[in-house]
Amino acid sequence: MNPITMMMNADELILLALKEDITSEDITTNAVMREKKMGEVELLCKQNGVIAGLDVFARVFQLLDPDTETEFYVKDGDRVEKGQLLGLVKGDIRVLLSGERTALNYLQRMSGIATYTREIANLLEGSKTKLLDTRKTTPNMRIFEKYAVKTGGGNNHRYNLSDGILLKDNHISAAGGVKHAIEMAKEYAPFVRKIEIETENMEMVKEAVEAGADIIMLDNMTPEEMKEAVAFINGRAQTECSGNVTRENIEKVISVGVDYISSGALTHSAPILDLSLKNLHEV
Repeated sequence: MNPITMMMNADELILLALKEDITSEDITTNAVMREKKMGEVELLCKQNGVIAGLDVFARVFQLLDPDTETEFYVKDGDRVEKGQLLGLVKGDIRVLLSGERTALNYLQRMSGIATYTREIANLLEGSKTKLLDTRKTTPNMRIFEKYAVKTGGGNNHRYNLSDGILLKDNHISAAGGVKHAIEMAKEYAPFVRKIEIETENMEMVKEAVEAGADIIMLDNMTPEEMKEAVAFINGRAQTECSGNVTRENIEKVISVGVDYISSGALTHSAPILDLSLKNLHEV
C-alpha cells in the first residue's frame, strides 16, 4: 500500500469519520468561538515510536477548511521521541478544535501499527523471512492500517477478497478436500493468479504439494512441525507461517525457514502511539 494509492481513496473514509464525530455541529466549539479567528496548535509526541499517517492527519483539517496549513518536522517512517515537536497546524481555530480528535485518532492508530510492526520486523533482520499483515483490520480502516504496516517495515498480504486466492479451512471443507479445492481454484482463476492454501498437518501439506499449490500456509503448527513441512516442501512451493504470531513468540519460528510470517496482531493488537495537539493560541 503506497501513499498515493492511500490518499486517492482516503477522502470518502475521512469524511465518514468526520460525520461520525460531527452530526450537525460541534456545539462546544461553537459555544466558545462565535466567529473565525486564526490560530496555531502544536503536534507533540508523548511516547517513543514510529510516526505514520501525517498526510491523513493533515487531510482531516483540509477537508474541514482547505485553507488550513500543516507544517511537519518529521516524515512517515521516522522514529520519534517523547516530548518531540512533530509539527504545527495553522488555521481557523474552530477547524482546529473540531478536527482535533479525528485527526489524532488516525495518526495515533497508524503510528501505533507502524511502531509495533517495526519492532517485529527488526526481529526478522538477517533472516530470509518476510513479515506480512492480514485482513484482520478495523472496518473502513484497512487502507490506512496496511499503509502503516508498510511504513513500519512490514509487507502487505492480499488487500481484500478480490486480490488473491487463499483457500482456508472452510473453503477446503466446502470443496471436499485439499486436492479438490486446489483443482477448482486452478480451473476458475486466471492463470496469472497464485494459489495459496492453508494446511494444519503434514498430510495436508503433502496433498497441497502434490496438487501444485503455489504457496502453502502452515497454520498453527509447532516449530518442529513447520521444520518438517518446510523440509518436505523443499522449494516446490513458497511457505508461510500463520497463527497467533506476536512480538512475544515470533523468535520461536524465525529459525524454521519459512518464506513469510503473517501476523494479524500487526493490525488488531497494536496499541496506539500517544500523541497530542497542545498549546493552541491565536495568531
